[in-house]
Amino acid sequence: MAKVQITETALRDAHQSLIATRMTTDEMLPIIELLDKVGYHSLEVWGGATFDSCLRFLNEDPWERLRKIRKVAKNTQLQMLLRGQNLLGYKHYPDDVVREFVNRAVDNGIDIIRIFDALNDIRNIECALDATIKAGAHAQATVVYTISPIHDTEHYIQTAKRLEDMGADSICLKDMAGLLTPYYAYELITEMKKVVKVPIQLHSHYTSGVASMTYLKAIEAGVDIVDCAISPMAMGTSQPPTEPLVATLQESEYDTGYDLTLLNEIADYFKPLRDRYIESGLMDPKVLAVDVNTLVYQVPGGMLSNLVSQLKQQDKLDKYDEVLKEVPRVRKDLGYPPLVTPTSQIVGTQAVLNVIMGERYKMITKETKAYVRGEYGKPPAPISKEIKEKIIGDEEVIECRPADLLEPALAKYKEEIKEYIEQDEDILSYALFPQVAINYFQYRQAEKYKIDSTMLDRKNQIHPV
Repeated sequence: MAKVQITETALRDAHQSLIATRMTTDEMLPIIELLDKVGYHSLEVWGGATFDSCLRFLNEDPWERLRKIRKVAKNTQLQMLLRGQNLLGYKHYPDDVVREFVNRAVDNGIDIIRIFDALNDIRNIECALDATIKAGAHAQATVVYTISPIHDTEHYIQTAKRLEDMGADSICLKDMAGLLTPYYAYELITEMKKVVKVPIQLHSHYTSGVASMTYLKAIEAGVDIVDCAISPMAMGTSQPPTEPLVATLQESEYDTGYDLTLLNEIADYFKPLRDRYIESGLMDPKVLAVDVNTLVYQVPGGMLSNLVSQLKQQDKLDKYDEVLKEVPRVRKDLGYPPLVTPTSQIVGTQAVLNVIMGERYKMITKETKAYVRGEYGKPPAPISKEIKEKIIGDEEVIECRPADLLEPALAKYKEEIKEYIEQDEDILSYALFPQVAINYFQYRQAEKYKIDSTMLDRKNQIHPV
């Protein structure tokens, strides 16, 4: 057994999970040189919700963030998370947009692209996987983990094998809700290793309190890489902490070889940042607690906070327990989709509506209808005729790969924002988040004008002789 490797998530999933993806590039850059010295398998720095948050909340260009990080991280691979045909948005995009996005991500510094589909519908992974391979980057295909009557060991092994056959360089087992328990992880990784020959990486969240133990059993079963976060950015709805795992594996056959003193120095950088996030209210201490509801209702931590927020807006927080019980019922009705973006939002919002309306499916979201029509892909289990009729009446269900119905769109997007384009990447920012990107482009122009005006004023000043 070779030593175990770790992907450090502090710069992407950890702050996405704990502080709604609000860490700024300026907060990241001072620590990258030290992170780069550890010897991590990779640094996860991009993708997921970081792209949207940069533009929407931080007035930052996500492409510029990636370039700045790449400039400092000279030794470590940079990794991103991509939602298959959804890219970093919440709907399917045409193949030309997917391919161009992957090419630009690689050109700007990404080495490893982790590609997943919420439904494990591998048709939605094909295009991004092929584009990643052609761009010369490492294509990591993902098997999303959940618990249901149809998600058994055989399902996961067959999905992983099909992804490997499609050309994946490695497989990630993605446990977004922290549902994977230690002994089942041992069994699943052991069986997967018999069939899958490429490296296997395990991603979990600490929400239910079992993830560190799960990692240990997965490592004993032969997993190659695990995702961790430096301790001040770990636990709760984030990943297991890096340093305790490194210490646990020291002097064993799985020793990472990482320097704990260096990791401690990195943790010292993040501690005051974390304190500031707590003081500002960005980090709610509640997200750091173990939540047993995760194991009971199989609801990811981020989804729980969304449910609370939706109920508060309706002044119906007293219905929280009812909604938690309704989530598994809606999930069953919809064919047991794993609860990860965007299906977690679809199931959660529908469950809230079912409870507050006092009648199931009296009000149905357009996303639920689109899901049942097959616009997100094929549900893991068939949806009953009765539920279909209740949600979409006699509308037809899409049987093909949803993206096959989409026309190429890059040229159209380019034309629509020609007055704002400063780099080719702007077209992709607009394709994913049209209004948010326009707002950012206008902000960028205004800032540039301010700087230009200042410089002009300086030039025109009359200096005393």
